Formats: sequence, C-alpha cells, structure tokens
Amino acid sequence: MPRLPATVEEDLRGLITAIDKVDRVGDLLEQCLGDLSDSQAKGGHYFTPRDLGTLMVAAAAPQDRHQVLDPVCGSAGLLVEAYRYVREQTGLQPSLALTGRDLHAGTLQIAQLNLTVRGIQADLGTPIDSLAQPSSRTYDIVLANPPFNDPSWSSEAAALEDPRWPGMPPPPRDRAGFAWMLHIAHALAPQGRAVFLMADGAATGVRPTEQAIRRHLIREDLVEAVVALPPGLFSHTRISCCLWVLNRDKSPHRGWGDIDRRSRVLFINARRAKERVPDTRQWRLTTDGAARILRTLAAWRGAAPTDGAHGHYEDEPGWCRSCSAEDIAQQDYGLLPLAYASEQANGDDSEYWRIDDLKQELYGKLEEAHQLDLDLRRMLDAL
Repeated sequence: MPRLPATVEEDLRGLITAIDKVDRVGDLLEQCLGDLSDSQAKGGHYFTPRDLGTLMVAAAAPQDRHQVLDPVCGSAGLLVEAYRYVREQTGLQPSLALTGRDLHAGTLQIAQLNLTVRGIQADLGTPIDSLAQPSSRTYDIVLANPPFNDPSWSSEAAALEDPRWPGMPPPPRDRAGFAWMLHIAHALAPQGRAVFLMADGAATGVRPTEQAIRRHLIREDLVEAVVALPPGLFSHTRISCCLWVLNRDKSPHRGWGDIDRRSRVLFINARRAKERVPDTRQWRLTTDGAARILRTLAAWRGAAPTDGAHGHYEDEPGWCRSCSAEDIAQQDYGLLPLAYASEQANGDDSEYWRIDDLKQELYGKLEEAHQLDLDLRRMLDAL
C-alpha cells in the first residue's frame, strides 16, 4: 500500500467511519470501481461492467471445482462473478480454484481488495505480462476482457516456436487481440471453455495473418459461438465488440449440453438489444437481450438455461444462425455475426435498419471527435 502523510489521518478516520455505516459494502465497492474505471479508461485500464460480466460467466457456465483463469483480471470482477454464479447454482460455498493475472501492481491491489471484501480466495500472484509466455497449466474456464485494439504487445513473445501458434506465423504485433485469442485457446483443458470480449476487427481483419488465425481456430474446432454486442457498452469508446466463446469439446457431455455441435459455430446478432443508461449518454445491454442470448446458447447446446425455460433451437433471421465450418470457409473465415445472422431484406424495413446502423456509427464518430477536441484544447491551455 502507498505511504500516506500523517496529515490524512483525520480524513481516513472519517472515511472509515462512513464506510462502516454502509449495509452493503459490496455494492458501494462496485460503484467505486465503476467510477475508477471511467476515470482511467482512456489509458486502457477499464474494468468489465457487471452486467457484461454476468453474461460472460453464464455463457461459460463454470461448475464447482473448476479451475478458472482470468489472464488480464483488472479488478477481478469476472472471478467474483464466477464465484457468485456457482454459489447461486449449487446453493453452497464454491470450491473453485480462481487464478487472476495482471501486468499492473496497483490493479492487482484493487483486485485483492475486491476479493477480500467478499471473502473470496484467489491466486493473483505478482504483476506479470500474460502474453510474454504460454500458460504453464490448463484451465476448465478462461474469462477475459483484454484492452480493445491494443496497438502493441511484447516482442519477446513472438517466437516462431511458441506452442500457442503452432505451424503459423506469430500474431501481428500491432493487434494484440489475435495474440490474446491464441493465448487463451492454448490455456484450455481438454473440455475447457473460454469467454472473452474482442473488438469487431478480430472477427473481420483481412490481413493474411489475421485470416490464418481465424482459419486455425475453425479448423481446430475451437470456436463455439460469436455474439455481436451493441455499440457503446463501454463509456470510453464507441467501438463495437463481440463476445467470443471457445470450446475444446463440443460433443455432448455433462455440464455443457446434449447436442453434438462439433464442426459448427453459433452466430448471434444482438446489436439491437440495447437501452440507454438512465441520466447518461451511455448504452447498456438490455436484461431481456442478455437472457435471450443465454436461452439461444443453451438451446443450441441442448442444455437447460438458468431460467429453467427449455427450448428447441432454430435459426432466426436477424438474430441467430448455426453454421458449418464449410459455410465459414466460404466467407474467408470472417466471423462477424452480422454476415451470417443479418436482418431479412424486407424492402423499406431493411433499409430502415441499415440507416439506423449508419446513424449510430456517425454518432460514435461525432462523440470521438468531440472528445478529441476537448483533449486538444486542454493540451493547448497547458502550454
């Protein structure tokens, strides 16, 4: 912990007294973490909003006694959600082996605080660059929210003989997202599953190396599902993102589902499942939208969803489509759900949605331009 001057003693005493009066310290901490995330997001140190974390963990469906990893854990929010999910499913104190890794010492302190307040044990280790080397062990569940469009990553990690990218060139050094995908896939146990967030560019990049990585993931039958999420879910960026689900075993088995989905990928287009956060300009995923994503995923797997509503899977134009590896190869291994589960072309209605997409994209560009203008003015004022 940082050393504090003696003059802050009274302020700290007042702060401790105020916190001691709070009935639900966990909720207060989540609010503080959200405020902290907003304040430092432009430096790439943002945390995953709880609603997205809840969706990610439910999509991964961890089981008691699972080994769970977050290689870029931030505030440990995803590890907390994994613990909460298993506790709610079993009604017992979970016996999860939780592991978190992060590059920044200060962030690990916040993660330890978040876990300690909730009485959760986890191995956070010391600050480490997860991409610098492969994981030394495998995990049943990997959850991650790496920084979007990180322009660089450790050059020492780009060795040709690295087991994370066998028989292929290293991922592009200016697109860390592709390195994260292969790093996560390598850390999966024989029946391991991973859920992580990636900017749309990871699903659409046209450079040969980017296409080769997606081709590798499809040919190894690692991709289970890709979900296109609404834009604007993070306060610091309008970049659209997707939720990826990887799975090393899509055959029927306990804890996953009863339907054989080998050599198939589920695409869900949830771009319109959004609503405004009250009194802000930010968007969030609707509760109904998140529930529909999980119901669709459960039906496709042949599993019982958490809400108990069993359903039979069918492709729904504009929402979801189950595709074969051959279908994806015909699309040059592009994995953006909008290319597979697009809106039906119904004349004026289709044109309306296209205009709405362009309008939302323009709004995002205008907001970025406005923020850049403010930043430039502050820099000029400081001269």
